[in-house]
Amino acid sequence: MSETIILKGRCVVPGVAEGEALVTRERISGWGGVDPRTGTIVETRHELRGQSFAGKVLVFQGAKGSSGWSAQFHTARVMGTAPAAWLFNDMCTKVALGTVVSHSPAMTSFDRDPLDLIQTGDWVRVDADTGTVTITRGRHS
Repeated sequence: MSETIILKGRCVVPGVAEGEALVTRERISGWGGVDPRTGTIVETRHELRGQSFAGKVLVFQGAKGSSGWSAQFHTARVMGTAPAAWLFNDMCTKVALGTVVSHSPAMTSFDRDPLDLIQTGDWVRVDADTGTVTITRGRHS
């Protein structure tokens, strides 16, 4: 049996996408922390090391590291390995640039913390145009 949860948030990059959630409370380093050719997190000691965000809804706290985010996620978009959508709590220039160049829908400033509600493997539909995130537990692709 599936459970549905609705979140409201602010659009960063417009669009609609859905996919399986990949969730981490850890910040992600765009420059040196991801392999844009495969969409894999390669940062040493990161809890998602070895996992790919390609085609998934990436749910995370925010960015860390240098402004290399834009180059890495532009490359991921070109390679077809960018996240399907982005949900994050802390807005900064790094994550803003990364989301914009990926062309994937992105949202922040939620009415409830997505890290408390979304689990890796949940099915998530992001409608950044209307500011709505629909989380479905118990349904996988």
